[in-house]
Amino acid sequence: MKHNFKKLNVWHQARKLTVKVYAITKAFPQNEQYGLSSQMRKAAVSVVSNIAERSGRDSKKEMAYFLNVAIGSLCEVEAQIYTALDLNYIRTSDTEAVLRELNEIRMNVCSLRKHVLNNP
Repeated sequence: MKHNFKKLNVWHQARKLTVKVYAITKAFPQNEQYGLSSQMRKAAVSVVSNIAERSGRDSKKEMAYFLNVAIGSLCEVEAQIYTALDLNYIRTSDTEAVLRELNEIRMNVCSLRKHVLNNP
């Protein structure tokens, strides 16, 4: 394997975020099991998966693509958190730290993408 994703701090950050998203969505109403809860979980898992998948690619273009997908999934999780807040499934106090982490991860993925594109 060319790049070991397990050595990336951002991958570990994304794993922790995924666990937090799962914990948050446990409290959602049962009727959201296949709705918002499922969407949030899939988007969070997508971040971890796409950072890892980038490691198995050879070209900068492919690596950047998977990092772009991870960034998109982070945006998806953020939007879904706000939807959950609007629906009163969660409280602002429950999400402040998660949103800070999410933004930090997004900045780190953007930096990794920039590094991939600007280095041989």
